[in-house]
Amino acid sequence: QVQLVESGGGLVQPGGSLRLSCAASGSIDSFYVMGWYRQAPGKQRESVATIISDGRTNYADSVKGRFTISRDNAKNTVYLQMNSLKLEDTAVYYCNVAGLYYSGSYDPNQFWGQGTQVTVSS
Repeated sequence: QVQLVESGGGLVQPGGSLRLSCAASGSIDSFYVMGWYRQAPGKQRESVATIISDGRTNYADSVKGRFTISRDNAKNTVYLQMNSLKLEDTAVYYCNVAGLYYSGSYDPNQFWGQGTQVTVSS
């Protein structure tokens, strides 16, 4: 029904930048909320940033001022610009979308991407 394809992960030095992208495909008009989560080894998955369809955003305290989430509703794509990366940002980053509008209907379920590895290391 909905497929999410993430890209942009990789290896970066502390202080560097990366931009993650997540493109949704399928029978989609739009999503209510799009966001990014991450899971570091041995830790629970946590919310990094979310963006509502009207543009309102929410960030984890640990990334405020460094990460910026944005979305292109025409392309059903969400982005995460990550600047001033720190060692503790190392994790698998997952795209998450919820509240699917399609063909005049609404599906409140959420969908997950496969994850993309971000490694911050010197």
